[in-house]
Amino acid sequence: MLLLSLLLVVLDGAIANVALPSIAASLGAHPADTVWVVSGYQLAVLVALLPCGALGEIYGPRRVFLLGVTLFTLASAACAAAGSLPLLVAARFVQGLGAGAIMALVAMNLRFAVPQQMLGTILGFNAMTIAISAAAGPGVAGAILSVASWHWLFLINIPLGALILACGGFLARREGVRRRLKSLVLLANTVMFILFFAGVEWIATAPLQGSVLVAAAGLCLYLVLRLERGDPAPIVPTDLLADAGFRIAAIASVACFAGQMLAYVALPFYLQHSLGMTPARAGLYMMPWPIATIIMAPIAGRLADKVKTAWLCATGAGLLALGLLIAGLAPSDPHAIAFLVGTVLAGAGFGLFQTPNNRVLLLSAPKPRSGAAGAMQGTARLMGQTMGAISMSLIFALAPLAVAPNVAMVLAGVSAAVAAFVSLSRAGFETVR
Repeated sequence: MLLLSLLLVVLDGAIANVALPSIAASLGAHPADTVWVVSGYQLAVLVALLPCGALGEIYGPRRVFLLGVTLFTLASAACAAAGSLPLLVAARFVQGLGAGAIMALVAMNLRFAVPQQMLGTILGFNAMTIAISAAAGPGVAGAILSVASWHWLFLINIPLGALILACGGFLARREGVRRRLKSLVLLANTVMFILFFAGVEWIATAPLQGSVLVAAAGLCLYLVLRLERGDPAPIVPTDLLADAGFRIAAIASVACFAGQMLAYVALPFYLQHSLGMTPARAGLYMMPWPIATIIMAPIAGRLADKVKTAWLCATGAGLLALGLLIAGLAPSDPHAIAFLVGTVLAGAGFGLFQTPNNRVLLLSAPKPRSGAAGAMQGTARLMGQTMGAISMSLIFALAPLAVAPNVAMVLAGVSAAVAAFVSLSRAGFETVR
């Protein structure tokens, strides 16, 4: 049930991209404006993650998780019923808030439901679910749109959400810890992510305005940290970040996901513009990465129960870096053999990194702080992906299209190498958990 909910929210983040032209035609909207159907969802997830992690600790992870599923399901119905683009964007934002609650509290619910000795294996399936959802999103959307309107992309969430809610009684019931959330902290947290998201959207086209907004987001973060100074369980989990293992895993996650997003955006341009492939063939050539991740993720989960995660994460990020550098630097050939070898290595390395790194983020936190740990895990992933998207925008703005994808893949490889070195720094003090 928990994995199904994760599949639902990741899949929903991936399918909307394909439907944007259909949405624009159906609602009479400008294509550029429809991007907010995707961006509004991503922004809401970022806004919701940390507060929902805290709410899960206060009111219990089961209760807040199921409220998130309810909100996500109702908002999906509103998306399907939306008759204008503003209404659709608003419904998608609410849907993203529900998705943020789900993503923040899946890990906490798993930790209370699964024996610790099985946690590595379960987190492997968790990573595999995310990889399958992300890879299947465009195909699922294409299949639905070939036989039905875009509204059905959201209508299919309703029976799945109802199924998850019906199974909610099987989740462990756990009482929360009484504490108060400061309204000013929640407001500053929300404004921080809105300013940051708007800033990174503008930074490639309007560098000065974008930089000002990002700087203002930094000031909001400073305000949050000041307001929560001395708080034993802050929304921004400085108590968890004080632990070297947790801090290193979070930094490595940001670096690794920045590299992943850079590569994911660059690969279609490389295949279609540099190698001259059709979109259909390019799609086939991109499949080895998620397939390799799907195969490696559960293997990594089992290994994480027996081997130091620092070595696994460093090896995985190193393979990711090597694969990206091979794909980006190898001379092109008609069958793109070097590219395929590189992406298979990258996908396997990504799967080997992600599962043990998530395990560290979860197990480094005390059980009562599992909500904050799960929220930080999601925040690190989304922040890394956002930084990757920013970097790709800047590369496209500064480099010719003929070389921009190669530059991006090399930079992605460097980012993955940083994740490997950061992970390796944890080896000296880590013990197998």
